[in-house]
Order: sequence, then structure tokens, then C-alpha cells
Amino acid sequence: MNHPDAGQPPLPPVRGKWLHILPILSLALFLAALAVLVWLTREYDADEQQAILINDALWMEQNLRFQLDRNEAQLQQIGPELLREERMSAQTEAQLRQLLSQERGLVRILWLDQEGKLRGALPPAADEHLVGEAAGAMSSETIFRLARAVGRPVYGPAYTVMGDKTHFEVDVPAWSDEAFLGMVVGVYSLSDLVVRELPWWFSERYRVAVLDADGREIAAKSKIAPLEARRSYSMNFDPPGHGLTLQITPYKAETRWIPVLLTASIVLLGGIVVWSFWQVRRQLAKRQAAEQALLEESAYRKAMEDSLITGLRARDLEGRLTYVNSAFCRMTGYDAGELLGKPPPMPYWEPDHIERRRELYERIQNKGSTPDGVEIKFRRKNGERLDVLLFEAPLIDAQGRHTGWMGSVLDITEQKRAHALAHQQEERLQATSRLVTMGEMASTLAHELNQPLAAIASYNSGCINRLSAGEVDRGELRDIHEKLGRQARRAGEIIRRVHDFVRRSEPKREQLDLNAVIRDAVGLIEADARKRRMRIATELAPRLPQVAADPVMIEQIIVNLVRNGMDAMRETPAGKRVVTVSTDTANGMVSVRVSDRGSGIDSETASHLFQPFFTTKQEGMGMGLNICRSIAELHHGRLAFEPNPEGGTIFTLSLPIDPT
Repeated sequence: MNHPDAGQPPLPPVRGKWLHILPILSLALFLAALAVLVWLTREYDADEQQAILINDALWMEQNLRFQLDRNEAQLQQIGPELLREERMSAQTEAQLRQLLSQERGLVRILWLDQEGKLRGALPPAADEHLVGEAAGAMSSETIFRLARAVGRPVYGPAYTVMGDKTHFEVDVPAWSDEAFLGMVVGVYSLSDLVVRELPWWFSERYRVAVLDADGREIAAKSKIAPLEARRSYSMNFDPPGHGLTLQITPYKAETRWIPVLLTASIVLLGGIVVWSFWQVRRQLAKRQAAEQALLEESAYRKAMEDSLITGLRARDLEGRLTYVNSAFCRMTGYDAGELLGKPPPMPYWEPDHIERRRELYERIQNKGSTPDGVEIKFRRKNGERLDVLLFEAPLIDAQGRHTGWMGSVLDITEQKRAHALAHQQEERLQATSRLVTMGEMASTLAHELNQPLAAIASYNSGCINRLSAGEVDRGELRDIHEKLGRQARRAGEIIRRVHDFVRRSEPKREQLDLNAVIRDAVGLIEADARKRRMRIATELAPRLPQVAADPVMIEQIIVNLVRNGMDAMRETPAGKRVVTVSTDTANGMVSVRVSDRGSGIDSETASHLFQPFFTTKQEGMGMGLNICRSIAELHHGRLAFEPNPEGGTIFTLSLPIDPT
């Protein structure tokens, strides 16, 4: 079976490289976009807070300007009354005290005549004190003349007074019917103006400081340094001017949760994306490694399957073919496309045995095949028949479910032909061996046949002579004919034994009495033993169990073993030339022991004794013992040998007892 990806052309190197780089590049661009988005969000938030700061600063500036303008207007309104009246009225004093309240920022109000002479002050103050407060500042006369000249309020520079406080003045000219009456001077405390004039919510958000022209802080709302000095906002404090600057610095703002949560969400999303990308990349790497291993395994498996001579096929539970290998296709002559998905009956079944094959199929479908397999016949696409050996096993998936059957098919056509040919050759060889044995025994058998035939001829001549002489003794004649019959039967028995021994027939098993087979074999070879001046002794166990065997083959083993024993005793003294044939029963086996008193078998000869064409005889073929062992194994028995304690060798033929 081919892998789904097999046969697809590989990607070009440049395209494959870009496909590998593209996800990483996309992730980098995504992270860059997230970083830019976070930065833009923070910048937008900072810009928004800066805009709020500027708006609040402008509001404060407008509020201070409104306060100063209001104070100027009231000082301008109350000035003529202060300068015309010799004595301050209660109403005017109330207005002055209202102006000197802490919310207004004024700490003292002075009123001067047309020459700049002090006419009064609230709270009262001496000239010396005024001179001391204004020390180092721009001359009061200069401000006085400037305000009188321009006809509107003029602010003076800031100056330091006792107690490290900073004041500044505003000179407001007073007029009556376009006549200059004098000057009303309002003295401001920077600290009171900054501290008391600002609302509480502004003080909570910002620190407000007043800086002089040299950048020194001369007044401040609070001594606590702000945490975000880098975001301060400065503007000219005009009025009063003269280089004064208002510096507004926000305290650490309260947490703006929406931008924070948005930024945190973006960062978290970016982290999740990076982690997910990394996990996907790891999984993709594992999958690619698994796919590569699967491709290699599939290629290895396909190469291995293509090299097999065993046909493989798989069937589902309904019997449809789901897989066939190339060996199976070659075996049946059908392509995989002609077989896959086919339900029974299969195209390679014998048309004449469909029903029998269906029964076999159902039996295998229910129980599977035997460990030794099932021998059946297939029909190739071209009509040729072949013998196969089928093995079936259940297919179990990863969940332990039975999903079908896997079968392996061996083509045993040539094997069966070779086996049949070998069997025929073995039968011919066995028959040839028996003929060779009979050839070797031909002169002895001829002598054995001549004796009864000579006796018959002699008895026949005697009978003719008696009949010719006319002297017929019925009793004597009857006795002669009985002797003739015995000699004829003797000759016939010899011929029967030779015929049975040398005939070529199909092997057949029947219930045998081994003692009877041994007697026939001994009777066949006794003449040869007498010719060699040897003796065959039998020690047959009574009531021997029967065995299922071919009588001719068993007789051939015994004849070969006895003749080999006689051949081994050629150099043995005449008195010891005895071959003993005995039978016994042990461990469910019937044993036939053939013992000789010959020279024995050395270790070198013993290692090759049963090999074909190995012989120690000059005239031998070297096939006798090999054929004997093959016959024994054919009957599920064995042939072995061991040294004879009395000298010579003992060959033992063991055959299983028939259970019936």
C-alpha cells in the first residue's frame, strides 16, 4: 500500500524556506504591532494626562487672573473714598477688611496722596517697616510714577520680607473727575495667594510653585516633592510678571484602570500567542518528525513487503479485501485495484468449488486457521491452478476491537510437485534396492528353488516307473503325491516371498503383527544365511501389539538389517556367526532389535552411517540404511544403533503402537 504523500514532488527550496520563515516573520510582525499598540496606548494616555494638566493649569491661571482683576477693581473703586475722607467710614473699613481676607491673597492695603506720602494703611504700619520690606526691590516711587503715568494698575517685583515670605505690590491709581487723587497699594503674599486661592481638588492633584527669574522657588503650595516632576508644566506668572513663573507638577495620578487593563490584556494576549505559537511549533516539529518516521517506516515496510514471496491479504469482518501486497497480486495474477473492496466469492477461487470454499471461508472467518495452515487451491487470472497454504489470524486495532482478518499465503505448487516427485523417486529407489537385494540373493534363491523342483522331478519319475511296471501301491502312490505337493508349495512360497518383496506398489498401512513380518523376512533370507554358513536366531515376544505399517517396507528394513549383520560377520569365527532378531514393547513403542557379532562400527563411520551413498562395501550403493531410516520416519518411528556388549552392533527399529 502506498503512503498518501508518496509520489508528490518536493517543494522548491526557496518556497520551502519561505514557508518555514513566514510563520516566524508573521509572529515577529504581530509582536511588533502589539508593542507599537502598547506604546501608542501609553503615549495616548500620557498625552491625555498632559492635556488635562494643561487645561487645569490654564484654569488656575484664569482663576488667579480673575482674583487679581477683581481685587484691582475693588481697590480702584474704594480708592477715591479712602483719599477724600479724612476719616475712614465704617463701610469703607468693612470693604478693606473684606479685601484683606485670606481668600483674596492681600496682606496689607496702603493709600498714598498725590505726592506719594502715606496717608493710611490697614493693618497699620510704620514707614520704617515699609522701607525695610521694600529693600532690594524696584523703587516704590518708580512704580508710583509709572502707575500714575499710565493711569492703570501696575505690579511691582517680588521682594522678600521677614519670615522668608515673598510679597509683591500692585499700585492702583485713584481718580476723581479726571483729577489724580493718589495711589492705593495692595500688598500680596505669594504663599497666601498660591496656597489659599487654589481649591482643594487642585491641591490634591498638583503641586504649585512660584519661581523667580533665577529659577529659585520662592513660594509653593506644598513642601512634598511630586513623583512625576518630568511632566511638570510651567507658565509666566503675569501679572505680576517681572520674571516670575508658575510651575505646576502633578502628583502621582490615580490608577487609570481601563488603559492598564487594556495594556495588560494586550501583553497577556501577546504572551498567550507566543506561548501558543511555541507549543504549536513544538507539536508541528513532533508531527513532522512523526510523519518523517512514518514515511520512512512506510517505505521500509513497502520495500520489505515487495521483497516477500509470501502473499499477504487483509479482510474486514464482512469479508471484503482491504489490503493485498505485491506478492499476492503476482500469485493470483490480479492487480490490487481488481481485488480491493471485493466481497466473496473471490475471483481467484476455483469456479467448481465455490460452495466448498465458502464453507471453508466461513469456518476460517469464525475460528481462524489452524497453526499448520489450510491447504487450498487458487485459480490465477490466466486460468492456471496453484496450491497454496493459507494462515489466518485476527486483526485487532489499538482499542482491542476485532476489525478483520490478516492472511498469509504460501505458494506450495512447486513444493508439492517436488514432494510428489521425490516420493516417486523414493519409491523407485526402494524398489531398486529390493531388486538389488534379490539380485545379490539370486544364486541362493535359484539353489533353493532347484531343491523342491528336483524333488518333484524325482518323485514324478518314480511314479511313472511304477505305473509302467503295473505295480501300483495306492498308499505308496498317495504318499508320493503328498511329497510332490509339499515340494510344490515350498517352491511356490519361495516365489511368493520374492514377488512380495520386489513388487512395486503404493505404500499402504495396515494392522501388522511384527512377529509374522519377521518370520517372512527370515524365511526369505534363510537360504542366504545357510549359504554363508551363518545362523539367524529369533527371540520374538509373545502377544506383541499390532502396529499400523506397510508390510513390504517393514520387511525391507529387516532384510537389510539382517544382511548388513551377516556382511559384518565375514571375519567372525564360524561358531559366533549368529544374527539375532528380537522384539519387545516399551513406552508405547514396539521395538525390533537386530544384533550381530561382527567387527562393530567406529566413530568416523558412525557419523556418516545414514548419509546417502555412504558405504563401507566395495559392491554397495550406500542407500540401504538411508532408505531404512526414511521408512522408519515415514511410519513416525526411528532407527538407531548402539554397540553390542558381546561385540558387534545392535540396530533398533521402533514403531508406535496403533491406538486402536
